[in-house]
Amino acid sequence: MEHMDFDEIVAAVRGKVILPGKYSGYKDVCTDTRKLKQGDIFIALKGERFDGNDYAVEASRKGASICMVDEVKFKRGGIEKYTTVVKVKDGNRALLDLAELYRSKLDVKIIGVTGSAGKTTTKDMIAAVLGAKFKVLKTQGNFNNQIGLPHMLFKLDDSYKAAVLEMGMNSRGEIHNMAKAARPDAAVITNVLRAHIGILGSRENILKAKLEITDFFSKDNILIINSDNDLLGKLKIDKFPVKKVGVEKPADISAYDCVVKEDSIGFKVCENGIRTGESFKISLPGKYNILNSMLAIACGRLFGMTYDEIRRGFDNIRTTSLRMEIFRGKKFNVINDSYNANPESMEAALDVLKNFKSERRITVFGTMRELGEASHKMHEEVGEYAANSNVDLFIALGEFWEDFRKGFEALSKKGKFMFFNSKEEVLKFLLDKYIKRGDTVLVKASRLMKFEEIAEELKKNSSC
Repeated sequence: MEHMDFDEIVAAVRGKVILPGKYSGYKDVCTDTRKLKQGDIFIALKGERFDGNDYAVEASRKGASICMVDEVKFKRGGIEKYTTVVKVKDGNRALLDLAELYRSKLDVKIIGVTGSAGKTTTKDMIAAVLGAKFKVLKTQGNFNNQIGLPHMLFKLDDSYKAAVLEMGMNSRGEIHNMAKAARPDAAVITNVLRAHIGILGSRENILKAKLEITDFFSKDNILIINSDNDLLGKLKIDKFPVKKVGVEKPADISAYDCVVKEDSIGFKVCENGIRTGESFKISLPGKYNILNSMLAIACGRLFGMTYDEIRRGFDNIRTTSLRMEIFRGKKFNVINDSYNANPESMEAALDVLKNFKSERRITVFGTMRELGEASHKMHEEVGEYAANSNVDLFIALGEFWEDFRKGFEALSKKGKFMFFNSKEEVLKFLLDKYIKRGDTVLVKASRLMKFEEIAEELKKNSSC
């Protein structure tokens, strides 16, 4: 880690030393005593099921050089002499404030990535592209929130040329807080869809929340957007440059001669109105990944990369798990896209399934969360889309199964609909009675339903 002085650490978190210790520097920043190492700064966080203030003594005994707490729950005798205790107003806020100070010490270009769907895959693509030429850090796993993002920043040092940081949100203000800490040099917005509409009320409000990623932009920053998205396409900003990418509409960088196959996409690139003839073939399924690829190409060009360098980057894509993983078994195939779900990502997954060479197409779909009053209508819409995607068997779990059925049975000419109460019932039916050689099963639902358990069990049996 880069160096931060003790006085500026305390000032950054607006803290007060309530128990001085023999401070001799720090090694890392930690919020989990199970992972804490000697010399680390420990910041006590409060969550729904835990209170980090309860672990100040444990942190000290494990060697914490500084303990930041927002509530005193320890006895002085429990704190070791080498630990300095700093009282802050809010531990969660202190984590972001300290990350902001640390980021100010870095000479690293940061690209922030947000959007309603596709942000993780796009983040992976951008990191792969830039990684062909530079040392790059990218957001790991689900470290895309107000707790995870600071930890990503603390992993950086000046040996990195760039960092690609994903920023997710559930409500207004969250991306603003992350942008304040990360101060991205450039930002990417993949799209503005209906995810979280139950919380934010409208797509226009969702757009405002996503645009918080630019709250600290000036004329020296740049925003890269998918202008095929209707709301982003209408965006007018004068404060800083905006670069548009697209497929269906004119843009600064766009794709043409597009080809979508079972597990790959291909296209050529038009830049600034000129058809370059530069062609790409990328080993990821889905038409939507053409747009994600264009966003990554725009970032590569922003960093001065040639098309040959960008192509080498795409050859090394390592996508995050549970997102459109295709597993080809000897008996049947499994498409695991179980990380999350909203109406548009459900439809995009169905497009992949429809394009798959298969004897029969089976979906195992669960609840899409955070859609509010529109939940019934949107689950019905997905059912309709599945009917038009040649789905042979639509299996539903969760509270909105009747809406799935209503949409599917209204339009399906040959497909069958089934509802089950548990994942175990689904697996027993599919594995014992239904699946035949050459079938393909698509598994998708919102994260809390843990549909990866279904996908993993299907994969284990796909070659039996």
